[in-house]
Amino acid sequence: MRIACVHQGYELYGSDRSFAESVAALRAAFPSADIEVVLPRSGPIVQILEPHASRIVFEPLWVLRRQAILRLATVEMARLPLALWRAWRRLRQCDLVYVNTSIVADYALAARLLPQKAVLHIHEIPEGFMRTILVALMRWSHADLIFNSRATRAAFGIAGRSRTHVVYNGVAGPPAAEPMHYDGSRPLRVLLLGRINRIKGQEVLLEAVASMPPELRSRIEVRLVGGAFESTERELALAELVNTMGLADRVSVLPFIPDPSQHYHWADIVTVPSRRPESLGRVAIEAMAYGRPPLVSAIGGLVEVVSDGETGWHVPPNNAAALAAKLQAIILRPEAWRGFIAAGRARYETVFSEPVAAAAIAAIAADKLKVTMARPGRPATARQAETRP
Repeated sequence: MRIACVHQGYELYGSDRSFAESVAALRAAFPSADIEVVLPRSGPIVQILEPHASRIVFEPLWVLRRQAILRLATVEMARLPLALWRAWRRLRQCDLVYVNTSIVADYALAARLLPQKAVLHIHEIPEGFMRTILVALMRWSHADLIFNSRATRAAFGIAGRSRTHVVYNGVAGPPAAEPMHYDGSRPLRVLLLGRINRIKGQEVLLEAVASMPPELRSRIEVRLVGGAFESTERELALAELVNTMGLADRVSVLPFIPDPSQHYHWADIVTVPSRRPESLGRVAIEAMAYGRPPLVSAIGGLVEVVSDGETGWHVPPNNAAALAAKLQAIILRPEAWRGFIAAGRARYETVFSEPVAAAAIAAIAADKLKVTMARPGRPATARQAETRP
């Protein structure tokens, strides 16, 4: 049995970790399979993939990124035929090809030729012209589509011949939630963990903190943790904004690290003040796993993750005043949200833990493999050997 797993990233952000968890799920379900992982380059993700991959190869991928769309439509078009050929060849040689995210265009295009072998796992909610492009690409592929939330599936609006599934990301977490130590006698520790981009809302949180009365602002500490994708300018601009707003004594800007557990240990709550729709919200899930109630924008998949007033809080997106008001209530009434820790951990274990997602991914893959491994011309002895547990 040959399985290929294709991913456009190489770091250890949410989509990267979700991919690694899917590869681990496929290895656990098919322990004797030859699993080839395809990445565009080496990076931190390789270390957590190595225990599960038969081999890891590095190849150029034709990836649709908003900031590179003009280059892709012009000078990069010359690379597309070779990329399509590589994708088609791998689809032809493998029994299953699992592709992480909708933006790996060469594999989505090639899947049309062998859709019975392809599974595309979608983790993004595109907007504007990118939505038009990616929806058309997914329709063209005729592949099975896995969406990481109902909100993501609704954004794509895929119907007709495409088979679709909703599988929430399985997220690794600590063995148990940590107890809450905040009682209002020290500053509330607020963590924002994520890429520095137009979506995550770092500026909204800064505006909210800056707008609070001085006596309340002195009772809050913020960590902004993360980096911009290949853009040191955005990272420098965020640090400068903190200084310009006079928040240097309240806010720390820290670099991305592969293992963010130390930041969850430090935090009392975790905020995800996204300005645009999140497809799910991995950070909010990790927060509940650690026993750190999440404060999230009521947008996209985040409303499927966090139960407002039970495991965390919702606020309107891009609304610094509402965010400031909620932070004030959290600071002044810590006893009101003490029960969120146990409720959030229970929701994590029931809905978002690794075993739940792994079982769903494995079931979808097994269903696809029943078709491809029984295709005419495949030796019966090979089919029997490769499907044996």
